[in-house]
Formats: sequence, structure tokens, C-alpha cells
Amino acid sequence: MNDTNSLPTLPDRLSINPRSPHHVAEVFEHEIGILLNGKERFDVEEYCISEGWVKVASAKALDRRGQPLLVSVKGTVEAFYR
Repeated sequence: MNDTNSLPTLPDRLSINPRSPHHVAEVFEHEIGILLNGKERFDVEEYCISEGWVKVASAKALDRRGQPLLVSVKGTVEAFYR
């Protein structure tokens, strides 16, 4: 059912925050998966494949704008369409 030819290529760096310069709305029209060190993560806010990190929201801490603080986790990052 999914035609892989119509899917946009996944960028090296991507963020789910629409205010970020690394947000690409066309990519989010499809379901995306992120692997970090071979395990799938479902809480990723932003990733960079070339630098090898993902950012996840901390449990309770908020920044001065009320957004969750992001914690960087390093490792081998792979992005794919489901």
C-alpha cells in the first residue's frame, strides 16, 4: 500500500517542533521510526544522524517558556519510514 517512491527522503537532522529550523512538515505526513543503538525509541523530539545523537524530553523539568527540557542521548542513530 505504501509507495516508497513517493516518500520524501529523511533529512540528516529533524525536529518535531514546528518552531525549529530543522522541522520538515512533509516528512511528518508519514510515520517515522528512530533506532538508537539498535533499539527503537518512541520519545525522540529531535535527531541528528551524522553527529549521532537524539534529544528526548526530561521527565518533569521545563524551560522558561514552559517547554520540556531536552536531554541529548548519544549513539548510532537510524531513521526509517514504517
